Amino acid sequence: MSAVESGAGEWTERQRDVLDAALRLIVEGRPLTMTSLASAASCSKETIYKWFGDRAGLLTATVRHQASRVRGTPLPEGRATRDALEASLHRFAVEWLTVLGGQTSVALNRLAVAHAGTDRAADLGAIVLNNGPLAMEARLVPMLEAGRVAGILDFDAGDADTAARSFFGLVVRDVQIRLLLGDPLSLSPTEIERDAGRATRQFFTLFAAGQDRPAGGDS
Repeated sequence: MSAVESGAGEWTERQRDVLDAALRLIVEGRPLTMTSLASAASCSKETIYKWFGDRAGLLTATVRHQASRVRGTPLPEGRATRDALEASLHRFAVEWLTVLGGQTSVALNRLAVAHAGTDRAADLGAIVLNNGPLAMEARLVPMLEAGRVAGILDFDAGDADTAARSFFGLVVRDVQIRLLLGDPLSLSPTEIERDAGRATRQFFTLFAAGQDRPAGGDS
């Protein structure tokens, strides 16, 4: 079983080193091939093929490795509370903004946009979409659904994905598009904490149970 099939959580330290080397090649604007990666990571091409499969598998693993830096704080098993959910969402937002604002994600997303909609076998646009934002949404949905079941959040059953996309919009705002277009935006840890806290508060303003829904979020 390849590392891509087994999942990011089961990668070895050496495999993560190779994926970090792949990300460095992307940031430096160098072609990401099995040959270039083998040289950059001091690893044989045969080993890379064994671990990650073909080029599409390598790209998928690279994107998953970058996305795995956004984890949040798991809710306590069986006892979701407002404070625990708020803390978990806040941490998720902090990690997401930190990753999103880094030069690695900017370079990866720019390359993905260039690939998007192509007929290439390894369409990086689709790989980033499926293993980046959609994969993070899939991790967030169970957390939000647990909040709904516990009576903390108020949205229709089966609509947690819509709530997740609302949270994403509040967190990201226009940050990603500005970065992709070359805005030299630099978010300090203090600014990231502030923006993550604001997004979390706005999300609860929109979705907290037991209150009237306002026309818009707080500032």
